[in-house]
Amino acid sequence: MNSLLHITNGDNFTSKLQALDLKGDVITWREMLCEGKTLCNVGSESFWKTRFEFLNKNYKVSKSWFVEKTLKEYRSLCNHKQEDQIVLWFEYDLFCQINMLAVISWLKTHRRHAEISLVCSGKEDESDKMYGLNELSDEKLLELYKNKTVLSQDDIEYADYIWQLYCSDNPIRLENQIANNDFQFEYLSDALKTHLKRFPTIKNGLNELENHVLEMALEKKPKSKKELMGELITNQGFYGFGDSQYERIISSIRPLFKSFNPVKLTKQGMEVLQQEANYYSQIRDNQAYLGGSLKYNFLYNTDTNKILKL
Repeated sequence: MNSLLHITNGDNFTSKLQALDLKGDVITWREMLCEGKTLCNVGSESFWKTRFEFLNKNYKVSKSWFVEKTLKEYRSLCNHKQEDQIVLWFEYDLFCQINMLAVISWLKTHRRHAEISLVCSGKEDESDKMYGLNELSDEKLLELYKNKTVLSQDDIEYADYIWQLYCSDNPIRLENQIANNDFQFEYLSDALKTHLKRFPTIKNGLNELENHVLEMALEKKPKSKKELMGELITNQGFYGFGDSQYERIISSIRPLFKSFNPVKLTKQGMEVLQQEANYYSQIRDNQAYLGGSLKYNFLYNTDTNKILKL
């Protein structure tokens, strides 16, 4: 009898998966590697130290929480050495795809003998809607599981290579890989395009997300910050972010808001949004990383969709 391990993208889905009663143990990957500095060597002491420093500084994650939630689950993964089949459950968005790359990179090094399969939700019907795993019925999940993608050695090598590029100090090399669709990762190129749009734009120094926050504030005229957050989470394309990430983005451009009850932009906020003013020098943070690259060492050209090094 083949032994089986499932690795999921989060606690909510873990509960749902356990209720499906499939064979095998379930481990939850509790990280958000799309945010903050990352190092190539997933699971190393320096990797976790770097991650804790980022989460502690930016999200007030305590050491005890980090040890209890993230490291304990990671150690549990390390202790599952016998399984010869490992199934990854991830989604189409940037948040999930970056975590997925890191997990595959770790498996490539530490579980060479195992067969690795991927269940990845996204486009599941004729509509334009992209689905998260939690939004799918049990029947649909079982169907996806039945049709899971077995990753070849080439797929695994490629995912590991993209992870190395994500952790490198130059996103331009990642940009060159976006058109490379010969591998079994249906949503990866969209996620990588989304990632690159997080570098500041030439036009006003804000990235796509920061501009999107200002646009939503102006267009939807939310009555409160909570309403603004609701709009952002509903209309976020390939990001897959949650409340805490949008809170952090809003606080980074706080001076561009006149009030949050109702939500109104300042005169400068309007000028930045209309690309009549550039906010780069005010928002620049020399400690801000996206993967292995310093966020403000690069600019994104929205006309050519290319990254430029400063």
